[in-house]
Amino acid sequence: MMFKFITLIAVMAALVVAGCGSDDETASGAKIGNGTDRAFVAEMIPHHESAVEMATTAQQRGESEFVKTLSANILRSQNQELSTMRAEEAKLADAGIEKGDLGVPGHMMGMDGDTAALKTASPFDPAFLEMMLPHHEGAIPMAKAELEKGSNPKLKTLAAQIISEQEKEIVEMKKELAAL
Repeated sequence: MMFKFITLIAVMAALVVAGCGSDDETASGAKIGNGTDRAFVAEMIPHHESAVEMATTAQQRGESEFVKTLSANILRSQNQELSTMRAEEAKLADAGIEKGDLGVPGHMMGMDGDTAALKTASPFDPAFLEMMLPHHEGAIPMAKAELEKGSNPKLKTLAAQIISEQEKEIVEMKKELAAL
């Protein structure tokens, strides 16, 4: 009778232990992330790379102090964010977390512009602002999806930062574009 009781306790303990944790956790139990986190970095990394490309062109061709300052800020902030996203993406990949669905349609991501066209755009500043505005506006639903469905703490903090910074820059760009 005692043997059956010990066996029953051992089986129950094994089931409890097996039920703890998931593929999204490390051996220590710390949360790595989920499929939304993986989708967020998969979409946001090329999105930021595109903004960096546009901002680099604006550093060379920008006509106004506004565009030069804005593009310098974009280069600084988005290169830092890219570094964070790449590091977190590597951790998610190493943990075997599969890419999920961000739930943001491609046409809403603001990546429809041909960034190479900025190299010859004239006048430059309005062309840059008209391309960067929808690009920034496209980052916001992506970041909101991460906040709502992601679980990686660093990426959720980054998403909130992206929303805050880009909403501010959107207001500034609209004001500047109206003045041009």
